[in-house]
This record gives sequence, C-alpha cells and structure tokens, in this order.
Amino acid sequence: MLEYTKNCIIFNGFSKLYAMTGWRLGYMIAPKSLIRPIQKLHQNFFISANSVSQWAGVAALTDLEVENEVLRMVELYDERRRLLIEGLKRIGFGVAVEPTGAFYVLANAREFTDNSYSFAFEILEKAFVGVTPGIDFGDNAEGYVRFSYANSLENIEEGLKRLKAFLGTSMAGRTIRSHPRL
Repeated sequence: MLEYTKNCIIFNGFSKLYAMTGWRLGYMIAPKSLIRPIQKLHQNFFISANSVSQWAGVAALTDLEVENEVLRMVELYDERRRLLIEGLKRIGFGVAVEPTGAFYVLANAREFTDNSYSFAFEILEKAFVGVTPGIDFGDNAEGYVRFSYANSLENIEEGLKRLKAFLGTSMAGRTIRSHPRL
C-alpha cells in the first residue's frame, strides 16, 4: 500500500508466517504524523508483548536461517492441508473453498446437521475431536464446522479416523440434538 499512498496504516503480525501462533506479536507501519496519537491510544489499551515474543520477532526478522524454516513450514502446512481436505471430502464434508492463507478448513456439515454448535459438542464428546461451530462466524456459516491443521500429520489422521467412526456409528439417519448455549 505504501507504494500508492503515504496515508495508509499497515497492521501485520508474526503468528502465521513465523509459526508464532498465540504469541500475540504484531507491528504497524504508519505515517510519521500519526505516530504520537497512536502511541497515546496504545499506552491506554495495551501494556506490551512479552519479552520472549519480542526476541522471537527480532530473530524472525534478522536470522538468515528463518527464511528456509518458513519455506519448510509452508510445505509442511500444505501437506497437512491437503491431507485434511482429502480426508474430510472422503468422509462426506463439503469443502467448496480450499484455504490458501491460514491453517483452517471451513467444511460444509449440512449433510450431517443443521446445528453446527450442537454438532461440534457432540463430535468433541463422542469422537474426542475439537472443531469450531460455523455459527461462531455468523449466521451465513451455520451448517459448517471449522477444522485446524496446525497439528501433526499423525494427529490429523487420527482425528479423521475418529470422525469417520463417529459419523458411521452415531449419525445413521438422524439430526444432532440441540445443545444449550453456554
């Protein structure tokens, strides 16, 4: 954006590119005239990222080996992504849009349920697999569930195996019961 205008603000973080999920480290690029007003806002809303995250961010930006590690992680996540998508499709989930920038798959579960919230709880309770109900992302995502592939290939395979067994034994011609919201 800076190549088009000097009047933009860029927010970015380290979570996905450098596999620092949960470390809550990000950065902002802003016009010099906005720095002081932004600092005033920042000091009232945030304290700071912890020092471990900050040093990891410095290493991510300065260590010459990091680029090779990032490329290796991209390949690994792509392998996990392909495994999960193929497995979900084989089980009967719809995956209309394959992810290209995150490590989640939003899968159509309407073949199995019309209540993603209850469905997610039943999967957790009976298959011991954690998924996120689509309804958490708005009404248009009801009937979908979100799967993460930020795990090992072995764990993804195990999760798919459990999910397949759950759907084969628990879903025979029925709709998931309503589960009260917590």
